[in-house]
Amino acid sequence: MNGRKRIAIYGGTFDPVHLGHIEVAKRISELFEIDELRFVPAQVAPHKLTLPVTPGIHRYAMLVLATQQDPRLRVSTFELDTPDRRYTVDTLAHFKSEFGESADLFFVMGADSWSEITTWRGWERVLALVNHIVVSRPGYDINLDLVNSSVRQRIVDLRGSKRIPKVVNEAAGEKIFITDAVMLENSATQIRRALGEDDWNQLTRLVPSPVADYIRKYELYRESNEA
Repeated sequence: MNGRKRIAIYGGTFDPVHLGHIEVAKRISELFEIDELRFVPAQVAPHKLTLPVTPGIHRYAMLVLATQQDPRLRVSTFELDTPDRRYTVDTLAHFKSEFGESADLFFVMGADSWSEITTWRGWERVLALVNHIVVSRPGYDINLDLVNSSVRQRIVDLRGSKRIPKVVNEAAGEKIFITDAVMLENSATQIRRALGEDDWNQLTRLVPSPVADYIRKYELYRESNEA
């Protein structure tokens, strides 16, 4: 793009963070030559208001444990530091103001989030504030017709690309990049099922080892609720 620092923002409840999240973060960092990727755990996800969420201190601690071996991966408490519900549009505006002209920002979302994008508060502003990276997920079709023609003009489909193409470096303005670089299917539901069955071997295949130890220590996710 222009030689400036590249910073990616990866939002979600991360309840809990699992190996799929970490693989997405690492692969995206490699593919898009990201200098720093910040996980931003949500205090309360607007689309999950009716679902119980593990206290933020636990979700933050598990993220720190999961990212401690990779200096590119960091954890932000921006959305956890306030009891008020924050929307993505507010979070992105905050980071854009913080970094100003010193960095190019990328917001990472999954195909499931993309399928709901037009229901987000200020969704058109969300897509215009920063660059976006939409990550394919097994079982989800990325429907580009969800958005209007002006937004579609900014979409760059990178599915099938194994290394960063020239178009990413030369892209002018905020783009929406579609990638299938990571196709893992881990979920909180699988984690809860493993815990419900006391299947610790399965749990360690779903979450980083320090996170599995943390879950066991604090006896988290013993309920069968979804998230």
